Amino acid sequence: MMSFDQDSAAQARTRQDSLTKPPGSLGRLEDLAVFMAGWQGRDRPRVDRAQAIVFAGNHGVCAQGVNPFPAEVTALMVRNFNAGGAAINQLARLAGADLSVVPLELDRPTADFTQGPAMGAGQVIEAMAAGADAITPDADVLILGEMGIGNSTVAAAQAAARFGGTAADWVGPGTGATGETLAAKIRAVDAGLARHKDAHTAEQLLRAFGGREQAAICGAIRQARERGIPVILDGFICTAAAAVLTADDPAALDHCLIGHESAEPGHRRLIAALGKQPVLSLDMRLGEGSGAAVALLVLRAALECHNGMATFAEAGIG
Repeated sequence: MMSFDQDSAAQARTRQDSLTKPPGSLGRLEDLAVFMAGWQGRDRPRVDRAQAIVFAGNHGVCAQGVNPFPAEVTALMVRNFNAGGAAINQLARLAGADLSVVPLELDRPTADFTQGPAMGAGQVIEAMAAGADAITPDADVLILGEMGIGNSTVAAAQAAARFGGTAADWVGPGTGATGETLAAKIRAVDAGLARHKDAHTAEQLLRAFGGREQAAICGAIRQARERGIPVILDGFICTAAAAVLTADDPAALDHCLIGHESAEPGHRRLIAALGKQPVLSLDMRLGEGSGAAVALLVLRAALECHNGMATFAEAGIG
């Protein structure tokens, strides 16, 4: 497993302090450049190839009336991704990221987690392997996103099971749940938490609540760590999926940035629990990797300044 290269990070920080600007004046852009230097193992980090992956899955918990849209919308949105018509298509193109869309057995939803485990052990392994296999080995950075009707309910359950609290602490509107639909989400998550109160490890949490796209995100994150590829996570659902990995290893997400703070209410709480700082806060809550793609634009800005600016010595200043 790749670790953070302290020497490359220190060299990058020294370079930042020698560029033609007051030290620290580029704020988070400087920190992002140092982060990338440490995880890429080079003091001049770059993004020649960025990969964005959207994993899609369907969920048995939709039987509890937790979403205002039918599960068939997942496949329709996958079709839209493949046709180039979604937000992530536009943002990935603008940010210079190659987009992959990986549907995971959309015709076979996971089981309803209020009634039993969402997945068996074999299904978790298969979905994680699909996530790992989707990565392009020579990518310099990886963007992760998801699509799946009902998966904000899954995310709330995963976050509550991992970090504590009740359903009401974590459940939000998702794709627009209000009134009885929102109440049904809260009831479903509380029922799942009661049924699966003994789920504590990453595998147990994924088996208990699903879904396949969340497990695939976890597999991709682990594979990226093995290959030394920094990761940009998207919003609440993506971050909640990633967070289950910290049940096994508190440092499991050290190579991951959170691209943005979602408007979904539980995301701020989740970010705080992970001790991270999002790159952006734009009141986005679309999913599909959209916020992470916008964060990639900021990351590229950080690296352009880091690599392209002159030092004081080069500019003959000082």
